[in-house]
Amino acid sequence: MLKLHGFSASNYVNMVKFALLEKGMAFEQVNDYPSQEASFLDISPMGKVPVLETDQGFLAETNVILEYIDETGEGPALYPADPFQRAQVKELAKLIELYIELPARRCYPEVFFGGKVSDETKQQTRDALIKGAAALKRVAKFDPFVAGAQLTAADAVLLYSLDLAAGIAGKLFDLDLLAEIPGSKALLDQLNQRGSARQVDEERKAGMAEFMAHVRGGK
Repeated sequence: MLKLHGFSASNYVNMVKFALLEKGMAFEQVNDYPSQEASFLDISPMGKVPVLETDQGFLAETNVILEYIDETGEGPALYPADPFQRAQVKELAKLIELYIELPARRCYPEVFFGGKVSDETKQQTRDALIKGAAALKRVAKFDPFVAGAQLTAADAVLLYSLDLAAGIAGKLFDLDLLAEIPGSKALLDQLNQRGSARQVDEERKAGMAEFMAHVRGGK
């Protein structure tokens, strides 16, 4: 059986978990946190999560894992068969990751962990999120899913990136990020109603206290 190494409060772990559930693939979650311990670096070269353990070995990096499970699972395809359409899905996922999720992540310390970030970082983050939202608006279809008529891996990335970014934009900048991307709120609402997303959210809530204890403990 596949084993998903990671913790349930991680949005990247949850992208993979959502995809596994949508594909109907059996898996076991192994609760692991990012680590620079040698034993963990043996399975994750950068010490990050998620990591997917297969019969053949370990795979790291979310986009790689998403493609692997789509190619090996028998459930609904998360990437189109047509090469150009498949590349468009990958483009959307990469755009969301690089220009929405990663900029927002710079402000996680202040929003989620009681820390502070500089005014310069906040301004850079705000500018980057507005620019990223404009880019997503140009290429997303929201018809009804982000890449068109079918659920794809890009929806998994969107679901666990845009909601966090929107929360940061609202709290720190009084910015309605979803309003900058027409159709995005309706899609997030739709995705969150899926059984897979509900299960992921229940496990996220259940694992949050342990995650915060881990953060406070500096482990």
